Amino acid sequence: MRYISIIINFIAILSGAFSAHAENTQDSLWHKTAVIYNLDVEVFKDSDNDGTGDFNGLISKLGYLDSMGITAIWLSPFQPTPNKDDGYDISDYYAVDARLGTMESFMHFMRAAEAYHIRVIMDLVVNHTSNMHPWFQAARRSKDSPYRNWYVWSDEKPKNIHTGMVFPGVQKSIWDYDSLAGAYYYHRFYEFQPDLNMQNEDVQAEVKKIISFWLQKGISGFRLDGVPFVIEVPNTKNDRFERQLNLLNDICAYIKSQRSDAIVIGEANVPPKENIQYFGERGEAMDMIFNFYVNQRIFYTLATGKTKSLQQAIEATTANNPPNAQWVEFLRNHDEVDLGRLSKRKREKVYEAMGPDSGMQLYDRGIRRRLAPMLNNERKRLELAYSLMLSLPGTPVLRYGDEIGMGDDLSLPERMSVRTPMQWSSEPNGGFSTADSCVRPVISDPSYGFQTIQVANQLHDTTSLLYWTKKMIAFRKTCIGISMARCKIIPSGSSYVLVMLYEWNGSETLVIHNFSNKQQKIKLKNTGTWQQYIGTAASIHCRNSKSYVDVPGFGYAWYKRK
Repeated sequence: MRYISIIINFIAILSGAFSAHAENTQDSLWHKTAVIYNLDVEVFKDSDNDGTGDFNGLISKLGYLDSMGITAIWLSPFQPTPNKDDGYDISDYYAVDARLGTMESFMHFMRAAEAYHIRVIMDLVVNHTSNMHPWFQAARRSKDSPYRNWYVWSDEKPKNIHTGMVFPGVQKSIWDYDSLAGAYYYHRFYEFQPDLNMQNEDVQAEVKKIISFWLQKGISGFRLDGVPFVIEVPNTKNDRFERQLNLLNDICAYIKSQRSDAIVIGEANVPPKENIQYFGERGEAMDMIFNFYVNQRIFYTLATGKTKSLQQAIEATTANNPPNAQWVEFLRNHDEVDLGRLSKRKREKVYEAMGPDSGMQLYDRGIRRRLAPMLNNERKRLELAYSLMLSLPGTPVLRYGDEIGMGDDLSLPERMSVRTPMQWSSEPNGGFSTADSCVRPVISDPSYGFQTIQVANQLHDTTSLLYWTKKMIAFRKTCIGISMARCKIIPSGSSYVLVMLYEWNGSETLVIHNFSNKQQKIKLKNTGTWQQYIGTAASIHCRNSKSYVDVPGFGYAWYKRK
């Protein structure tokens, strides 16, 4: 692989000194106009044919991501792990999992990404560690260990042992007895993921060391995993958990003190009334939050065609936020589609339309499928969904493989169903690896198998979903208002049609989506000439000081004017 290193270093030199990146990059709002791509190195591309993806394989595909218009990569955990929870059970925060490469290959990747002007965001998983982490092993061996108080213990069996489980139906408790420690340890997630005691100042200092370590490697930001649980104060008696918001502010302030343009993206599935707590009154906390509240109502709207709850969710999550607060908008991610904040009636409607079998559902709240099978692989509906996601107020994030319409493997347990290897070509294992056995089976069924759904046969096909995705991302980049301005919901006269308007620096962007399978004729108060049209709806025409447009079933259209 030596020649790869030489080429990468040469590219990095041509593009500017990598070490000077932090000093030369002062655009603290870069994340607002970013297009983020989430991937897991383990299942993206294998370069040494051992069946597991690696950083050298990822390097070889950076040109592909650049051609899509991706400006930032969000990496799922890549640190050493027993891998019982797909890397979210970390056993060493300061290294690279040997299966994925070395620190040297990671740095080669960072330099290569820099050469493509692609920033890198990584998961910061500090709510818990693996139970194989040396800290926990030392903590359980002795009450006198300096690491004992790095975790949360109870000598008596807690009263709330079955309260607040993150994975209901799979997880059995939030406290487990450790015979070596002679005490119960606290774990909000799986039993092999003991919670760190974030009220311990030594733990807080260690988290800052972890942050500093990776920022020095060139990381541009962090996705803070399970934010409410990171700042939660454990107790042993009831189901009410106090949250230490000042701790979140402290972590975010420390990151900014180390690198002013570094960002924090929060995984915080909270109701709109709590948004301000996580953004901060003056924007002093997290830069961005995943918009779970809107996401759940997207799926209800896709299932029923009715837009009212989605409109309300957009308005609720854009009201009264600090000026620089930004949402991350998404459709699918590495977890289940979480429908827990929908009413039971609405949740059942989504189940009925997109996950009717019990094997498609998970944790009594969600669906463990990719988007394409959820929408029966209907191209019109897929375009409608991704057009919506790209036009929602905020920064879009795509999950690897969704740009080609990858499917899922429901024979795999829990969330593994949507974490299968990337499908690159019709070669064995979909071009992911030439190994006899892969870290996870590549999908090979008739509908979504790599023989049919793959990058190679979509790359130059102007009718493919991949080609369409590239085109839409490119057009979105010309609509800066979507990233920067507040969204205005415009009455459409139809309960099936959502109309959003963005006004920014003298230009306007109007986006229309019809969630019905039938044509809708809408009338708008906005008059005048609209240009730079893209989508499936007809041009807007004016008559008698009104604007009219016919939107076909599952149709969409973007318009611009100055």
